[in-house]
Amino acid sequence: MPREHDRDLDVGVPAGTQRLDKWLWFARIAKSRTLAAQLVQDGKVRINRIKAAKPAQVVRPDDVLTIVVRGNIQVLKVLAPGYRRGPPAEARRLYEVLSASAGAAPAEPAVGHPGSRPDKHERRLIQRISKHDG
Repeated sequence: MPREHDRDLDVGVPAGTQRLDKWLWFARIAKSRTLAAQLVQDGKVRINRIKAAKPAQVVRPDDVLTIVVRGNIQVLKVLAPGYRRGPPAEARRLYEVLSASAGAAPAEPAVGHPGSRPDKHERRLIQRISKHDG
């Protein structure tokens, strides 16, 4: 009789390793396994400096992953395979952050940058300046 946790095991994957897309999802790098697979297919994931070929590629402890997420480069060292997609504190135990910029948010567009809209405060300033000029 199969045990309940047997259904979560990857068939054909050696013990202590895990599929890349599944690990990215368990580590909460991607919101879904589909998005994790898309990251790999888009060429945004490298394992030990080599571009990951497919989502089913195997990761092992001590592998170094370089991941580009929303323009932010993250360099992570795999510490362990995941067994479930748990809370963020549990997910952080699966990896060690190696890059200094991994926690940084993408830069906000500068004021007046093409494509950005002025906020309410900036609009009021523009109106005051326009009144004084005209």
